[in-house]
Amino acid sequence: MSKLIKTDNSYKEWITGLKHRIRQSQVKAVTKVNIELIRMYWELGKDIVEKQSESKWGDGFFADLSQDLKDEFPGMEGFSLTNLKYMKRMYLFYCQDDIIRHQLGDELEQKIFSIPWRHHIEIITKAKSVAEALFYIQQTLEQGWSRNVLLNMMATGLYEAKGKAVTNFSKCLPVPHGDLAQQTLKDPYNFDFLTMRDGYVERELEDALTENITKFLLELGHGFAYVGRQVRLEIGEEEFFADLLFYNFKLRSFVVVELKTGRFKAEYVSKLGLYVTAVNYQMKHSDDNPTIGLLICKHKDEVVAKYTLETTTQPIGISEYELTKLLPDNFKSSLPSIEDIENELKEAE
Repeated sequence: MSKLIKTDNSYKEWITGLKHRIRQSQVKAVTKVNIELIRMYWELGKDIVEKQSESKWGDGFFADLSQDLKDEFPGMEGFSLTNLKYMKRMYLFYCQDDIIRHQLGDELEQKIFSIPWRHHIEIITKAKSVAEALFYIQQTLEQGWSRNVLLNMMATGLYEAKGKAVTNFSKCLPVPHGDLAQQTLKDPYNFDFLTMRDGYVERELEDALTENITKFLLELGHGFAYVGRQVRLEIGEEEFFADLLFYNFKLRSFVVVELKTGRFKAEYVSKLGLYVTAVNYQMKHSDDNPTIGLLICKHKDEVVAKYTLETTTQPIGISEYELTKLLPDNFKSSLPSIEDIENELKEAE
C-alpha cells in the first residue's frame, strides 16, 4: 500500500466504514444461514413426527435416516442419529403450545429460528415449559448470551426468579417503566460465586461482591453498570453512605442497593428511601427516570415486606439472596501455617 493512501484521512474513513459494512453483512449472512438451518431442522422434526416414522419403519429408522442423509450430503454436518432425535424432540416440545402447533407466526418464528442449535438443545432439555423456553430464547436474543451464559442463567433459575421481587413499582412508577423495572429485579439473587465464612457481616459480603463485580453484574441482569460502593451522600448537615450504586441503561435510572445479612426489618426501607431521594436530587439527570432502591437481604417475611412498602412513595424492591458456599469458622485456623510447614520439613530432614 502506498504511503499516500496510508496517510489520507478520507481513505481511512472510507475503509473503516467499508470494514464495518462488510462485518454487518457477515453477521446478517450468518444469522440468515442459522434461521434457514433451524427452519430445516424444525421441518424435518415435524415430518418425523407426522409420518409416525418409528412405528412405520421400526427401531432402526433414525440410524437409516442418518446414514442416508450423510451419504447424500457428505459435507453437511448435523445429520447424526442424536441430532435427528433432537429435531423430533424440539418439534414435540414447542408443539405442547397450541398457538405454536397451529400457527407459528412470523414474529415467533423469527425468535425460535434465530438462536443457535446448541442453545436450542440446552433449552428443550432443561426448560419445564414452552413459556420458560421462550423466555430464555428472548433473553438470548436481547442480551447475546453464549451457550455457557445461557447454561449459567438456567442453572440459577432466572426464569423463576425474574420479576419476583416484592416491590411497590406499580404504585410508584408510571407504566410501562414500572413493569420493566419489575421484570428487571429477581428474587432470590444467587451469590454462589462467593465463598464466605459462616457468620459473615455485611461489609464482608459487600467486599466479596465488589471483588466479584463482573459476576455480580451478570447476576443482576442486563443493563447494569457499576457506579461505586459506600457512595457518600451529604444530606443536610449529615453524611450517609449507600452500600452500592448502579446505573441501569435499560431502565435509564440509578439503582441504589443496600445489603442486609439477616432478616428483613421495616426500618431498612426508610433509610433506603432516604438514599433514593438523595440520589434523585444530587445525581439524577433530567433525562433519567426516577431512582430505584433495591434491598437484598438473607430472609424476608413476604407480608411484612409488602406492608412496609405501602408506607413509602419511593420505588423500592425487596429480594432475598442465596449463598451456599460457606467456610466453617475454624477453617482458617485448621490450615497449617508457613512456620508449621517449615518445622515439619526440618524434622523430616
